[in-house]
Amino acid sequence: MNRLSSSLSPYLLQHKNNPVDWYPWGEEAFELAVREDKPIFLSVGYAACHWCHVMEHESFEDASIAALLNQNFVSIKVDREERPDIDQVYMNAVQVMTGRGGWPMSVFLDHQKQPFFAGTYWPPTQKFGMPGFSQVLESLSEAWVNRREEVLGHSDQITAALQQLANGDEGQSDTTSASEVAESELVSAACGRLLEVLDRKWGGFGGAPKFPHATDLNLLLRMGQASDNQSWIAAAELTLDRMAAGGIRDHIGGGFSRYSVDGQWLVPHFEKMLYDNALLAEIYVRAFQVTGHARHAEVARETLDYVCRELIDSAGGFHCSEDADSEGVEGKYYVWNPEQVEQVLGKESATDFCTVYDISEKGNFEGKSIPNLPQSISAWAEEMSVDEGELAAVLAGYREQLMVVRDQRVHPGRDDKVVTAWNALMIKALSVAGAVLNEPTYLTAAEGAADFLLKHMTRDDGRLLHVFRGGEAQLDAYVDDYAFTIEAFIALFEATGRARWIKRAVKLADSMIEHFEDRESGGFFYTADDAEALIARNKDWHDGSLVSGNASAASGLLKLSLLCDRQDFRAIVERTLIAGSVVMQKQSAACAALLAVLDHFHHGSQQFALAVTDDTELARIRPEFFAVYRPRAVFSWVVDKAPESGPVVALNRGRVSIDGGPTLYRCENFSCDQPIRNDELEQWLGGKGSS
Repeated sequence: MNRLSSSLSPYLLQHKNNPVDWYPWGEEAFELAVREDKPIFLSVGYAACHWCHVMEHESFEDASIAALLNQNFVSIKVDREERPDIDQVYMNAVQVMTGRGGWPMSVFLDHQKQPFFAGTYWPPTQKFGMPGFSQVLESLSEAWVNRREEVLGHSDQITAALQQLANGDEGQSDTTSASEVAESELVSAACGRLLEVLDRKWGGFGGAPKFPHATDLNLLLRMGQASDNQSWIAAAELTLDRMAAGGIRDHIGGGFSRYSVDGQWLVPHFEKMLYDNALLAEIYVRAFQVTGHARHAEVARETLDYVCRELIDSAGGFHCSEDADSEGVEGKYYVWNPEQVEQVLGKESATDFCTVYDISEKGNFEGKSIPNLPQSISAWAEEMSVDEGELAAVLAGYREQLMVVRDQRVHPGRDDKVVTAWNALMIKALSVAGAVLNEPTYLTAAEGAADFLLKHMTRDDGRLLHVFRGGEAQLDAYVDDYAFTIEAFIALFEATGRARWIKRAVKLADSMIEHFEDRESGGFFYTADDAEALIARNKDWHDGSLVSGNASAASGLLKLSLLCDRQDFRAIVERTLIAGSVVMQKQSAACAALLAVLDHFHHGSQQFALAVTDDTELARIRPEFFAVYRPRAVFSWVVDKAPESGPVVALNRGRVSIDGGPTLYRCENFSCDQPIRNDELEQWLGGKGSS
């Protein structure tokens, strides 16, 4: 075994028996590189990455390639989920040098950790028009020995470009730095541009491969709701319906795969990531709020039930992901043929199920079938001349039987790390779903995971840790760990009325500001002021698979300013939006989450405080209130039997339930209208009041 055998990361442990003399990221490796005058080969991936597995089997398990690496390079293996700071910096390098990115990420560094050559997957020998990995290694080794000055000059140029990117200088050469927050019209214009690139048949934005783009869908839903623009809502709903019908959704066990390799959402890259399922579950709940269509709520429930069933850690948090492969074959766990279905359901029922879910002898994926819905259950019910509700119930029973049998197959590998930021996304999704769908079990799961973060992922000084596995937490947290957790605790407060979550959110916000804010230029760095210094200190403005750290930080601080009367928080949000103005103006397709904050900043002064006598009354009223999506408002509960919420939540001061009955206070900038109560409140709730 190599030096990875003592790692916490399942991804690194997958490589512990490679003949490559791997080192974890650390000074031991860099000192060796200097001492032996070798360049560094940095390989970055993650446990659920299919092509990472392919490159391992083809190259890192190959004795001849391992010999080339061991003789000429110092090889470092990094789990991108453990060290997203390293991943961000060197992924920027890959994109600068190649124009694209992805994993496995393969970067060659000089002794100052500066990149001079980069790529992603290489086959072991030349094919597909790609150079072989062995050729790459031989060429770079020759250049290091014979053309060192050229190599180092190139690494200096690339590093300068990375530092410019990290400073946010992209796109600013033809404009002066912004001095005020961008106008809100920028948000509507961005929504219009999303419609221009919408696939109007299959949903999604652009062609294959297709990713869910949760932040874009959220922007369309919130702006469609806020402005009553039905075309934006329809675009989001088209995409959500097409994804829910496609093979990217696991129709048997629930949840979504990371992306679709085709333009029809049929064939997924089968790995399932916690963050995707958290973001998508929340989006489907929001779509239910906006449209009232129960099918969106059902997709959200199936997704959250999958996570709570399959990804829960014994300590209370949620695991990172499930692999694409089982028994070394991509998708094997998920695909079916008619004979397998018939063995479970019987001939007649199997015929119906296979018809509805596109399972055939020919198959739609390498001779097998990925269950999907070529047409809706409603359309099938009409075609079969049966009641839609009855058909849906029968199919649900069939899926349950198939899931029980599928569970006996060899499961895909699981990355059982617990990452703070990703858990926070799931806590938020469970909180929103628990409130909107009136599912107390989701709120219980959310509070359990939140308690896990407080118990296991919080240092004695109140600062967060990033990753946990096997009873051990390690690595100081990044800005998205803080920002996502702040938003999660706010959502948990909105769902439960328990003011302790706001108290914790405020403490985290103060810590985030102290250690991550750029006090000179505005915005937040991805790493803390006392973190390991890399060749660049990034600011995270762009949404990828995750919400950008700056967008989430600004969103949470803006909500806290409106709940807690913290004008210092609002001033920091303003500075962040000013710092991000150029990105929003020039790259709106990549920063939907930040644009949503911009909209809330300009139009989000509305506050609701609903006073109730106790938790029982809160639980009764909650689903009625949250039947409507109010994206530009913040919401607080005042529970008479929990008066300590007053000092924590400034919005609650002086608000009480009048005559022992529920009382709604509609406020703006902490100034409230006449309280609404009794029949007027019931009428307001029954009419799904929005103002």
